[in-house]
Amino acid sequence: MKLLRHGPRGQEKPAALDAQGQVRDLSGLIGDITPRHLSPEGLAALRAIDLESLPIVPQGRLGVPWTDIGKFIAIGLNYADHAAESNLPIPKEPIVFMKATTCAQGCEDPVVLPQGSVKTDWEVELGVVIGSQARYVSEADALKHVAGYCVINDISEREYQIERGGTWDKGKGCDTFGPIGPWLVTTDEVPDPQALGMWLDVNGQRMQTGSTQTMIFGVATLVAYVSRFMTLMPGDVITTGTPPGVGMGIKPAAVYLKPGDVMALGIDGLGRQQQTVHAWDPSLIGF
Repeated sequence: MKLLRHGPRGQEKPAALDAQGQVRDLSGLIGDITPRHLSPEGLAALRAIDLESLPIVPQGRLGVPWTDIGKFIAIGLNYADHAAESNLPIPKEPIVFMKATTCAQGCEDPVVLPQGSVKTDWEVELGVVIGSQARYVSEADALKHVAGYCVINDISEREYQIERGGTWDKGKGCDTFGPIGPWLVTTDEVPDPQALGMWLDVNGQRMQTGSTQTMIFGVATLVAYVSRFMTLMPGDVITTGTPPGVGMGIKPAAVYLKPGDVMALGIDGLGRQQQTVHAWDPSLIGF
């Protein structure tokens, strides 16, 4: 299934795409798409619905496809060629950091540069959405705990991340720095998460082209690894790293986002995003 939430901020309604790509209203059956609906039992109940019997509704603004993200976990330098362009060694173990849940937003919502930002960058990434509690799970069982996948733009302020002394988190969790969607695609529609093409354009110019096939640590490895350090709960999301082509890696001089820039990005089978970059304006932030 492809699950989505659409409508004005704070008033999103649950829906699903049918086989023809039409938006079918779920609001008569469930109040919203919550972590409870991402459990194996919850997804089984949703799959049992005859979508063709539900009303077709016009798609409004797209919000995050599910509510109540408990943890927004991220993996750094998970593509060998991205590590090379960053002039950093290939990690021996996954690099784990956190994005603030307040950075999560819809896939076409405005991206707002933080005050004083001069090095904000783009990163197309595969998001892994947890469906059932995972604690010390094995790699063999890890994917059983995944509800589905989504597109994430792991927007990053490189000065805050690298030059301001401390962890990566403060360059990664700024408001609007975590567009998710357009929908959550359940695992039955993604037979191999390690065979997905991905791309990102800035102002119509292709900047990133890659495939999840070249991850250093695959999805099963990441879910198992992270579950050793924190209990993963339904609704948590792991964003799994980016292929080469980020602004920081452009030679001879890095290129960063500025107001008016438009990012478009997508992953095979998971949909497409687009965001316009704005100068600092708190009225554009959705809370």
